[in-house]
Amino acid sequence: MTAELVRGQNHTLPQTRLEIRVSAGSPVVAGATLGDENGTVRGVEWIAHPGAHRLPGLEVSRQAAAGHRLAVDLEALPDEVHRVTVLLALPTGAGGPTRFGATAAPFVAVTGLDGTEIATFTLTGLDAESAVSALELYRRQGAWKVRAVGQGYAAGLAEMLADQGLAGAAELAASIQEAVARSLARSVAPPPPRTPEGDRVRHASGPSDAHPPTAPQPQPTAHPPTVHQPTAPQSATHPPSASQPQPTAHPSTAPQPTASQPQPTAHPPTGTDPGTQTAPAAPTAAGPINYAHPRRQHAASPPPPPAAPSAEPGQAPQPVAGDATGWSMDERLYNQIWGMFEDLARSAAAYRSAVDFAESRMGQELDRSLSDPRNRIGGTGDRAREEARAKRDELIARAREVLDRDLAQLAAEAAVVEPALPAAYAGWDNPVWHAHRIPMELPMALRIGDLHLPERTDLRIPLLVRLPLERGIWVDSGRTASEAAALMDTDRLRRLAMETAVLHAARLLAVYPPGEFSVHVIDPAGSAAGSLAPLVDAGVLAGPPAAGPGGVASVLAHLTRRVDLVQMAVRAGAADALPPDLDTGEQLLVVNDFPHGFDDRAVTQLRYLADEGPSVGVHLLMVADREDASAYGPVLDPLWRSLLRITPVADNHLADPWVGHAWTYEPPATPPGSRVLEQVLAAVTAARRAAGR
Repeated sequence: MTAELVRGQNHTLPQTRLEIRVSAGSPVVAGATLGDENGTVRGVEWIAHPGAHRLPGLEVSRQAAAGHRLAVDLEALPDEVHRVTVLLALPTGAGGPTRFGATAAPFVAVTGLDGTEIATFTLTGLDAESAVSALELYRRQGAWKVRAVGQGYAAGLAEMLADQGLAGAAELAASIQEAVARSLARSVAPPPPRTPEGDRVRHASGPSDAHPPTAPQPQPTAHPPTVHQPTAPQSATHPPSASQPQPTAHPSTAPQPTASQPQPTAHPPTGTDPGTQTAPAAPTAAGPINYAHPRRQHAASPPPPPAAPSAEPGQAPQPVAGDATGWSMDERLYNQIWGMFEDLARSAAAYRSAVDFAESRMGQELDRSLSDPRNRIGGTGDRAREEARAKRDELIARAREVLDRDLAQLAAEAAVVEPALPAAYAGWDNPVWHAHRIPMELPMALRIGDLHLPERTDLRIPLLVRLPLERGIWVDSGRTASEAAALMDTDRLRRLAMETAVLHAARLLAVYPPGEFSVHVIDPAGSAAGSLAPLVDAGVLAGPPAAGPGGVASVLAHLTRRVDLVQMAVRAGAADALPPDLDTGEQLLVVNDFPHGFDDRAVTQLRYLADEGPSVGVHLLMVADREDASAYGPVLDPLWRSLLRITPVADNHLADPWVGHAWTYEPPATPPGSRVLEQVLAAVTAARRAAGR
C-alpha cells in the first residue's frame, strides 16, 4: 500500500531501481544532488540537472516541464554516496510564476519500474520559495529509505545548493537556469484536466425531463490539493471561497439538466465562518473539468469496486458498502463517504437553484403582465398572479420530487455503509467499538463528527479528516458562537466542550498503534477534572493534567523542545542523532479554558506549536472561547485561523465554499448510559501493556 508521507516522515524502500515522478501546476526544473555521509555535495559532478542530465545511477529531465520522471538506480551510485536529494525550482525569466505559493502545490511519487507507487508527498505550505528540496533517498545501516523534506528556499537554486555545501553554488545555479532558458521553447506545459477513470453511477433512473430547470452552476477552479494525499494533482480540484457568487436565475439561460450532466463537485467544508473566506480565483485551465475526488487518483488503476446487486428495471442500483475505487476496503469506504458527501451537496445545490429559478421566473412574469396598466384592475391581474404562482409551485414540486428521490437513494446507501465502517470512521454507537482492538497500522482517516443539510436532517454524512492530522482542532466553548450555544448555561457549555475534546482524544488514542500517540493536558485551574476523569482513570495520559503557571510552562517547554529538535534533525538529515529520551511518536496537547492561566510567553509558545507542530507530529486540541482571548487583540487571529473550528452543540458554522452550503456539524457523542468510552480506553491501556509501552 502506498505510503502518503507528510513533511519529515520516512519510509523504507523495498527496491533499488526506482522512478521519481513529479507533477506540478506549471513548468518546473527538476534535478538531483548526491551527498556523502554528511549530506555534503562534493562538486558539480555530483549534481544532475538539465545541463548535465545523467550521472551514474541517476538521470533527470533536460528541460522545464509540468511533469517529470527521474530514473534512479541506487545500486549503481558511487559507494561514497549516501544521499540523493530531489530538487525542484521555478525557471527564471520565463514569464511564469516566481514563487511556489503562486502555483499549484507540487506532488512527487516514488514508484517502482512498473509504476506501482511506494511513497508520495504533496509539498504544501510553500509561499515565497522559488526552489525546494522535495525528497531525499538516504542510506541507513545498509538499507535505503525515502524522507519527505519540503524545505523551500526564497533565494532559489543558489541558496539551496549552497546549503548542501557546494562551492560556487551561485555560478552553477545561473548555468542551470541558462540551460533551461535555451530549451524553454520545448518546455512541457501542464496537461489539461483528465476525465475521471470512472464516475460513480448515481441518479441515472428516470428521464431527463423529470429534472426541473436550474440556474447555471459555478464552475470550480483547477487546482491540486493541500487537507490531506494522488499521482496527478494537476487534474485535481480545489474549491473556490465562500464569497463566491451564488447561481443566478434567468429564464432565457437556465439549462435543463439531465442525469448525465455534471454538477459542481463538493469539497470538504472549511472550519471557518463564511465571512472569513477570500474571493475565488478565476479558472486557470481550459477543457473539461475533472470531477474525480482529488486525493484518490493513482498511476495504476486500483481494483474496481464491487458490483451492486441487480435491481428491477427502472429502479436505482442497490447500494453496496465499499462501492468506490481503492486498494483496500478502508480506502474504498473513505472514497465512498466523500462520494456521498459530494452527491448530497450537488443534489441540494440543484434543488436550491431550481427554487431560485422558479421564484425569479414568477417575478418576471408578474412584472411583464402587470406592466400594462389595463391588467392592474379587475380579474386580469388576479389571474396573472395565480398562473405565475401555479407555475412556480409546479417547478418547485418537480424539483422536490427529484431531490426526494436522490435523498432516498443516499439514505439507503448510508444505512448500508454505516454498519460496515471500521472503528476510525464509525460513530460511538456503532457495535464495532465493542470488539475493537488497537491496530498495528495507522488508518487513513478519523471521524470527528457528522454533517447534514436542512433538506433532510436525518441523513448524516461522517466528517472525516486525514491522518496524521494536518491542522489542530478548536472546540468553541463560547456562548456567542451560535444560536444553540447562546441558549445554554455557560458552565454546562464549557463542560460539554471539554467532554467533546475528551472523545476526540480517546478516538485518536484508540486508532494509533500502541505507544505511537501521547496525550498531554493543560488545565490551568483544574476546572475540567470531571470531564478528564475517563482519561486519567485509564492511565492513558502522558502525565497528570498540568495546572497552575508552573505546570503550563513545563508542558509547553517540553513540547516546544520536541518541535525544535525534530525540525533541526529533519533539516540536517540527522534523525538518528535525536536524544534517546525524546518521544518521536505523535503528540496531542489538550488545552482547556484558554487563555486563563497563560502569560505572554505561554501564548507565544502555543502559537508556535500551532504553526510548526503539525509538520513534526505535535497537534493542538483547544477548548476555548475566542471572546475570552479578545484582550490579546489581533495577535491571536493567526492561531484561530490555523485551527479547525468545531462546536460542542449542533451548529451550521462549517462553510462549504464549493457550492455555497452551510453544513450543520453534529459533534460526536456516546449513547446515554453507555460504557463504550471506558471500554475503549481500557483496550488502549491493555495494548500498551502488552507492547511494553
